[in-house]
Amino acid sequence: MTSEQELPHEPERIVAVGRGIELCVETIGDPSAEPLLLVSGLSQQMHAWPLELCRQLAARGLFVIRFDNRDVGRSTHLRDVKPPSPLQLATRRFSARQYALGAMALDTSGLLDALGLESAHVAGRSMGGMIGQTLAARQPDRVRSLTSIMSMTGARRSGRPALSTWRLMTTPPAKTREKSIEKAVVLWRHIGSHGFPFDEEQVRADAGLAFDRGHDPAGVARQLAAIMKSGDRTREVATIAAPTLVIHGDRDMMVAPSGGRATANAIPGARHETIRGMGHDLPVGAWPRLVELIAGHVEAASGAREDAASAAA
Repeated sequence: MTSEQELPHEPERIVAVGRGIELCVETIGDPSAEPLLLVSGLSQQMHAWPLELCRQLAARGLFVIRFDNRDVGRSTHLRDVKPPSPLQLATRRFSARQYALGAMALDTSGLLDALGLESAHVAGRSMGGMIGQTLAARQPDRVRSLTSIMSMTGARRSGRPALSTWRLMTTPPAKTREKSIEKAVVLWRHIGSHGFPFDEEQVRADAGLAFDRGHDPAGVARQLAAIMKSGDRTREVATIAAPTLVIHGDRDMMVAPSGGRATANAIPGARHETIRGMGHDLPVGAWPRLVELIAGHVEAASGAREDAASAAA
């Protein structure tokens, strides 16, 4: 096992992934190791996967990749696509130019191409889990294993946010760095992991970094519309053949735990794990369990993959 101090670390760079989209990507670990692609959630940039957590995953023998999805951070912002109106969000009737999760899944496969990878293990949180599910269903040869964290299938009766969460989400977007940070503190204090200590200092630092790297409320609105435009994906999710691990917290007020159960029930052979006290974030106290679950799942899938290749040979 490589020590964290010795791990290779390629800093942020911009790569073209096709269709006029560029993504900002960063890698941690040995490029010859099993690749693990980490996909972020709604409005979240690559640092929503904390660097120290990435290093711990890389120390388990993984080549960890984190990146900004389209419309956030330093990746392409589709400013020529008008953000959805409140009426469009309420009726779920969007313009033809509004992209869906399928386009974001194509971004991830394009990123694998740009990195010279035929396939990867994929772990996505929240919206990132939905993107991972879509990629695994539509391009199964690109996904060695799937870990869907605090996510859902889009089914209307599962994974719904609490009404109090909706009220916070529908407040007007912050226009200044200071107000953006204060709004983030209120939101994450509400949807974060109530079973673990709340790290306000880290929330403030992350919110400030996100503002500096690319504050774009219109882009976040387009991401939200992508989720809603994709609708109920249960039938598609049921076609996933990749070994799948579903992780959810029992204190999640953004994506109710029923979303995790519905995901696990939809995917044949999926394993479902609950982390007690975890909400809609990745608290430091949960990292040992998260690392063990994710790395263990990758190791098991890789072993099964090698056994299958040997049997075929």
